[in-house]
Amino acid sequence: MLMEFLMTGQDPAGAVEIDTGKPHPARMYDWYLGGKDNYPVDEEMGRQMLALDPRVPVMARVNRAFMHRATRWLAGHGVRQFLDIGTGIPTEPNLHQVAQQVAPDAAVVYCDNDPIVLAHAAALLRSTPEGVTEYLQADVRNPATIIEGARKILDFEQPVALSLIALLHFVSDEDGAHELVDRLLAEVPSGSYLMMTHATADFTPEESAAATAKLKAAGVTLALRSRDEFGRFFDGLELVEPGVAVVPEWHPELGEPVPGQEDGVIPGYGAVARKP
Repeated sequence: MLMEFLMTGQDPAGAVEIDTGKPHPARMYDWYLGGKDNYPVDEEMGRQMLALDPRVPVMARVNRAFMHRATRWLAGHGVRQFLDIGTGIPTEPNLHQVAQQVAPDAAVVYCDNDPIVLAHAAALLRSTPEGVTEYLQADVRNPATIIEGARKILDFEQPVALSLIALLHFVSDEDGAHELVDRLLAEVPSGSYLMMTHATADFTPEESAAATAKLKAAGVTLALRSRDEFGRFFDGLELVEPGVAVVPEWHPELGEPVPGQEDGVIPGYGAVARKP
């Protein structure tokens, strides 16, 4: 029953259906990365985004690279528990593989609301013998469900790294994006961390406005935020150097350069911060 709850976040008898009638951010992200777990509607919207800015696939790879570097940094600084919300369709190396390469005893709970990610959960659950890797089917807009499931695996008396990579730009202020982060942070102890990336319109205002309109017409919210607006998510936390940075500029020495990122500024920010 525990595994069924972790995998579905609902009654084990409940069905989880895949909506192929509109694009889904996780499946579009998979298409940008060259994956095959997406539908024509995702590819079509992805191609429309490429027409506005051909660097979109580079942005996806840059986000993945940031996650690898930040996870490596956190594991190297003693963090042994990770709660990754908005996991996306698995693309190796996954977060648990990076964390457990540094710390084989690391425990990782993945969380996503896309049923396709659920279908790939078996691949995500391949942990080291010393560590733990589990998957929770839930939406970031339901933090109570996430915390309830994660507490069954993680020790919330010990530091937890909250990973929100390329996620919050799909949650508007009206939907309570900051309140969701505050709620999650309230549940983890001192010494925990928040790692995030977020798309911005700061560098490409016209293209970003067009992308926001196209996605809205397809039923997908895109809430691009400025550097200062992104920084608000870290109010009350202790930012790890270099603070809020354009994603490729956050500790590039911890990972290999991403091909294509030299073609102008990648319009997104990243940061890692500690809860005092």
